[in-house]
Amino acid sequence: MEVENIKSDDFQPPTALKKATKRSAEQNTSMQIDEESLLQETKQRHQAPRAKRQKSDVRKISVPPHRYSSLKEHWMKIFTPVVEHMKLQIRFNMKAKQVELRLSAETPDISNLQKGADFVKAFLCGFEVDDALALLRLEDLFVETFEVKDVKTLRGDHLSRAIGRLAGKGGRTKFTIENVTKTRIVLADSKIHILGSYQNIQLARRAICNLILGSPPSKVYGNLRSVASRLSERM
Repeated sequence: MEVENIKSDDFQPPTALKKATKRSAEQNTSMQIDEESLLQETKQRHQAPRAKRQKSDVRKISVPPHRYSSLKEHWMKIFTPVVEHMKLQIRFNMKAKQVELRLSAETPDISNLQKGADFVKAFLCGFEVDDALALLRLEDLFVETFEVKDVKTLRGDHLSRAIGRLAGKGGRTKFTIENVTKTRIVLADSKIHILGSYQNIQLARRAICNLILGSPPSKVYGNLRSVASRLSERM
């Protein structure tokens, strides 16, 4: 009998089987990955969407260039009442040149956001910090802004003379109107800002309009005193 030489390769599994086992392993891993991705997608779908911050929760007030230094100087006087008393968050955005106010979890009333924005706006218009604080402490106070050209179109020397009549010598005319009408007035070039209650703002604006139109200060003072006495009698 002839004995055939037995080769070692005969005992190794065929290559086709090896490839089949590799494919099955790859399929199993791919199936596991697909299942995990499906689970993650379903979880993301069922999760509650993140609450986006609404625009009503934030107030942005642009700062004029000529008010940068005063804002930096009085920042702590503005920061303290807004954060400690109104329970708001405040910051100065250096890139946008804006003061940003935002509601916090400790804010007791949503109306505090508008009060804080009005307070910052009043300061940026030119009012003193102590005068602007009245907007936080008292109700029914407003800031009204208008220009000289809204009353009468004046240019050049006529405009400067009208502004001079509003201020008076050493600011006496402005101070008199403020004391009689219980308001605060800021003359910023051709713009006029008035802080006070609605009725008092109307009195001050009427007096200022009469001065712009050319009425003498003595006549304006007389009209103001008569109206102020009537109001005090009603009260």
